[in-house]
Amino acid sequence: MTIGENTRETRTVDIIVPCYNEARNIDAFYDAVQKTAAAAEGYDFSYIFIDDGSTDETLTMIKQIAEAAVTDVTTVRYISFSRNFGKEAAMYAGLKASAASREGRGADYAVLIDADLQHPPELILEMIRTIEETGCDSCAARRVSRKGEPKIRSAFARAFYKIMNRFSDIEIVDGAVDFRMMNRQMVRAILQMPETQRFSKGIFAWVGFDTRWIEFENVERLSGESKWSLWSLARYAIAGFLDFAEAPLKFTGLLGGIISVGAVIYLIVELLKTLLVGKDVPGYESLVCLLLFFGGMIIAILSVIGEYIGRMYLEAKRRPVYIEKESNIDES
Repeated sequence: MTIGENTRETRTVDIIVPCYNEARNIDAFYDAVQKTAAAAEGYDFSYIFIDDGSTDETLTMIKQIAEAAVTDVTTVRYISFSRNFGKEAAMYAGLKASAASREGRGADYAVLIDADLQHPPELILEMIRTIEETGCDSCAARRVSRKGEPKIRSAFARAFYKIMNRFSDIEIVDGAVDFRMMNRQMVRAILQMPETQRFSKGIFAWVGFDTRWIEFENVERLSGESKWSLWSLARYAIAGFLDFAEAPLKFTGLLGGIISVGAVIYLIVELLKTLLVGKDVPGYESLVCLLLFFGGMIIAILSVIGEYIGRMYLEAKRRPVYIEKESNIDES
């Protein structure tokens, strides 16, 4: 039995596809999702491609798909950014476009999926089945293996999830990816968080809603290389941690208190030594070590505080999350 064949009315699904230099993957991706859509009776699929400032022929390929889709009675919309704003901005733009579609009602469901086929399109059918059977608000995918991924990158990712879940007030499932299906209510909740410094995994967890998870094995890219270097992943992880955790600020306050108490205890000990047994001439090396230690601690504490202030400064500017250069979406 095909998915949705007994549903009373057709439900709408927007496939949101962030793209950055994915010209070699777009056609294969579109064909794969179309096959999945054909097996989901009772669901009307449309596409929202977000060209994140690609420097290859990605936008040209998207336009060709959009033009050909007219004869297939398939809606293919796209937004092209003025430059590369990042995947977080692309996902936000796609969700925003989905919520504004269909005369402002928005699609019944929105699916975030990568164009490189590392997110298996056939899992969309399982997501639909899960939502139908459980009535949950969202169905998301998580990787249960990191086959083909560098070991240092895998270790870094696992450490990030452990630290994030330990010190923040949200919980991110280990192996969680951005591939997920969400209902209209959850999409609107996410769009109520318009911060420019976005960390979607944290946002998905923060807004709550009933989310069910589907496990899948890691899949290698169809072609090309990952846009995420180890350094960019590290920066992204740090940014996400600072967005959803106050632990660094609390730690700096605790550390400052411990150092102050230690200094008072040390002062009392030195006074007692001077009063009772006299005091030797202090050593130059120990004095230098103490100065360097406390100086380093002060700089480290100020750096942590500076990171939070810097993020507040960027948010206070109220810059747009992205700038649209070209689109075929009618906003009238």
